[in-house]
Amino acid sequence: MQSLRPPLAVLLLWCFLAGGRANRVYIHPFTLFAANISCDALQTGPDEPPRTLPVERLDMAVLTPDARDPSERDTQKQNLTQRTAVLAGLLNSLGLRMYQALSAKRPAANTLLSPVNTYGSLVAFFLGASKKTAGSFQDLLGLSSGTDRDDCVSLVDGHKVLKTLHSINSLADDGPEDEIGTLVWLFTYPHVYLSADVVRGTRDFSDSSFIRGVDFAQRELINAFVDLTSEGKVKDVLKDVNVSSNLLFVSFFNFIGNWKTAFQPDKTSLQEFYVDESTTVSTPMMTRTGLFHYFNDKARKCTVVKLSLSKRSDMLLVLPHEGANLHHVEAKLRTQIMSEWCNSLQEGLLELSLPKFSLSSTNDLHELLRNMDTEVEDKLLGSQAQFSQFGNTNQFTIDKALNKVSLEMSDEGEVESRDKAEEAGVALKVALNRPFFFSVVEGESGAIFVLGKITNPTL
Repeated sequence: MQSLRPPLAVLLLWCFLAGGRANRVYIHPFTLFAANISCDALQTGPDEPPRTLPVERLDMAVLTPDARDPSERDTQKQNLTQRTAVLAGLLNSLGLRMYQALSAKRPAANTLLSPVNTYGSLVAFFLGASKKTAGSFQDLLGLSSGTDRDDCVSLVDGHKVLKTLHSINSLADDGPEDEIGTLVWLFTYPHVYLSADVVRGTRDFSDSSFIRGVDFAQRELINAFVDLTSEGKVKDVLKDVNVSSNLLFVSFFNFIGNWKTAFQPDKTSLQEFYVDESTTVSTPMMTRTGLFHYFNDKARKCTVVKLSLSKRSDMLLVLPHEGANLHHVEAKLRTQIMSEWCNSLQEGLLELSLPKFSLSSTNDLHELLRNMDTEVEDKLLGSQAQFSQFGNTNQFTIDKALNKVSLEMSDEGEVESRDKAEEAGVALKVALNRPFFFSVVEGESGAIFVLGKITNPTL
């Protein structure tokens, strides 16, 4: 697991941050999120049983989210800016590695992943893990102290991490024009009592949570409940269920954004999108001529364009040069490279064409971890994982750990003044009419909300 610890370089802030913030003094992530300084021994015997709470039985007549204690939404303002910046670096690094492994497995498919949602899901499982398994989670998440002996582990405060993640989402979701929402469903059997820490963690992580007890043989009932409580946005998410397991986990991250500057409706038209060398599809392409920040990366054979969204987030579009392969560009993705791109952006006049697209994807955390390393999946969610702190059952097994991500972009936005653009001269044409990569980034912390690629906008 040592090789999976992200390098300190990932803690460099993104270029979306104000320049002055880049001069902060480095603070080790463990120091910011530590539960205590002591090193807990990895005992051979069972961990101390957790404090547990009863689970409400699933009832289709009761669709309200779990009640919340207002005091639990304490955002812990002290060191919040440092925490968000450091945590953003960690989740960005892990998210990029997961995305690269996922995209490589699906070279011809549209792909979407949310680093913040994936990271939060892993921290929620960390809260229910035994000390040894919790140590493995910390290694992957970049939260280990780095000074522990082989026979002990120093643990972070998972609630502090989850609240910091929630505060990152809240930075962008500050008005009716942009919307970010996280829903979490956790299902176990009716007789099971769950750890109070795990119950609280699902609430720290989400805007609304639904913890329910149900017989896993009633898969259709579970899917119907998720459908109704998500207002139809998460349908038939569980294709099959292992009834011998005792935990099902589903999260839904929904990002609805607006362009800060609107595309011109009169210039939206059907155009050809080149799926590959022999396949084209006809799709609505939006066009806007104006001043953009962009960079032509000749070394990596791609063009990078930044589009501001309506609040505090930005979309980065990466288009491989003609003849270049998107997979080769994605394989080189690192936080340092994306930072270099952003630092190299210059303002210029572009005639930018972009396909209209909305995208959703359901990713299995088992698969995401396995794509990176089968040993990692075994230690964190598979055969070697131990979840003695999840509740009153001797051993929890996590059959499904699903993250659904949805990205919706509206056509609306402010109308750009033509005067400044007209003074800039002749526009350079940039048409995203072949497979491209994109990311949506929160502008204050630099955290990546979503990573994705469009290989066919009609799917």
